[in-house]
Amino acid sequence: MPEIAPIRLAELTTLQTGAAPARMIDAETQEELVAALHEVWSTGDEWFVLGGGSNLFAGDVPFDGTVIRIRTTGIEELASPHPGRIRLRAQAGHDWDALVAYAVERGYAGIEAMSGIPGTVGAAPVQNVGAYGQEIQETLVEVELIDEHGDVVTIPAAELGLGFRTSVLKHHYGSVPERRAVILSVTLDLVVTGEEGRVVRGEQLRRALQLTTHEPVPLAWLRQRILETRAAKGMLFDAADPDTHGAGSFFQNAIISEAAARTLPQECPRWPVTPDLDTVTVIPLESYYGLSPKPPAPPSDVKVSAAWLIEHAGIRKGFKLPRSRAGVSTKHALALTNRGGATAGEIAELARFIQSRVHSEFGLLLQPEPVLVDVEL
Repeated sequence: MPEIAPIRLAELTTLQTGAAPARMIDAETQEELVAALHEVWSTGDEWFVLGGGSNLFAGDVPFDGTVIRIRTTGIEELASPHPGRIRLRAQAGHDWDALVAYAVERGYAGIEAMSGIPGTVGAAPVQNVGAYGQEIQETLVEVELIDEHGDVVTIPAAELGLGFRTSVLKHHYGSVPERRAVILSVTLDLVVTGEEGRVVRGEQLRRALQLTTHEPVPLAWLRQRILETRAAKGMLFDAADPDTHGAGSFFQNAIISEAAARTLPQECPRWPVTPDLDTVTVIPLESYYGLSPKPPAPPSDVKVSAAWLIEHAGIRKGFKLPRSRAGVSTKHALALTNRGGATAGEIAELARFIQSRVHSEFGLLLQPEPVLVDVEL
């Protein structure tokens, strides 16, 4: 459990903000990670874990606690109980895109559309990462984690409460996670396709790849096209490109009721959020007469495009406040970027301005996507 000289968080995060914390520990192995968490939890000090730093917005004031950097790596191939499939168990600190590349090189399908997503494997289930219609919940089998009691346990994916970019482990802005725990490893179940690749069925991915037939496509070709698409949007980190010096999509797409969606302009992009139709109805035995009442149809929520709301509130790509070093990406309206030396205060000021414009124009308060540490919006 090596304790190191604290490093400025601005050097460890893609948004490039944050001072050095009071204390920093590097955990290179799972044993070191567990020991570090036990030690920090026993003191009662403030703490958080840091992976790739691509989803963290850290404040300008030094964090008065311990930052544990998860640097564990390694991929293990396991037999799958399902014919034609294989399981991969990856350590939490392993780079996510490196795991995707590993799978693609071996012809293992199921996560290739998520090529280029920054961050670590351990962060992926917390966020339920996804891209182009593919999400980790489709292949996730289980996670090994250490819970708030200090116990190392294996949890099936069904117990993680996976939803749109969320889980019971996620720290949403203004709230605490439903379950306090740190992921140690992740197990995925993938299809073995070999060199022939697979047929792309998801419409969102087919549009992104401009596919017109239903012939199998090689996974390597699919991955390369996804990486090119993400690079064109400034969603692949490049030290020479300020448009990539951000935390990806800074605001979440808004999930609202159908009634609220009808108040928005018709041209605002929206997608239905499928309700849970598998609701269990419990009827007391003394009240059961052989027929169960038909449950009322649950209201359907709607997901609306935060990028559209921002642009149509008058915030264009490349927008900056006067004398600010923070700006909206010139390629993607949802990305707030550090144009060079911006403080957390400058980025927060821009975020609040965008929130106020969207709220004034459409009555919706956009919620931040990254984890905020010592920053208020």
